Amino acid sequence: MQNEMINKNGVNSKTKDIVITGLLVAMVFVATMFINIRLPISINGGLIHTGNVVLFLSAFVFGKKKGAIAGAFGMGLFDILSGWTAWAPFTFIVRGIMGYIAGSISYSNGKNGNNFLFNLLAIIISGIWMVIGYYITEGILYGNWITPVTSIPGNITQLILGMLSLVLTPAIKKIKLLSNI
Repeated sequence: MQNEMINKNGVNSKTKDIVITGLLVAMVFVATMFINIRLPISINGGLIHTGNVVLFLSAFVFGKKKGAIAGAFGMGLFDILSGWTAWAPFTFIVRGIMGYIAGSISYSNGKNGNNFLFNLLAIIISGIWMVIGYYITEGILYGNWITPVTSIPGNITQLILGMLSLVLTPAIKKIKLLSNI
């Protein structure tokens, strides 16, 4: 039997990690599915949602792996369950990499997601990846490279909304419940 890490409260740390990761995935899904606005632009319209806020919070509070998993699975699940199924594999890749980039930048140079400017840079760089990733996705799905231009304003609006995570991150990091994680 493997040695399992048990924390000071007697909880298996691997179990706790799986539970936290699952909760982050669920939170990204809920924020994407239920807190959104459909825009009357682009071929399928655009969608502005708060899933990015939770994706960035996941990356800033818990790091690149949880940011990647929460974004990939949370928003991929949204695509599957909301009728955007063709988008799901692309979303899984785009959002997974987005969360990984955001977490990597926010935790670089020992900042551990605690530096406003690093977190802002993380949103900007991972956001550029998201815009490019979805532009390529739409080019593939729609068979042309002109139509995807119409989704860029909606994607940028999502990133601006995602900046709410810059204000929420310090508050969430101060919650005592998270201090043992």
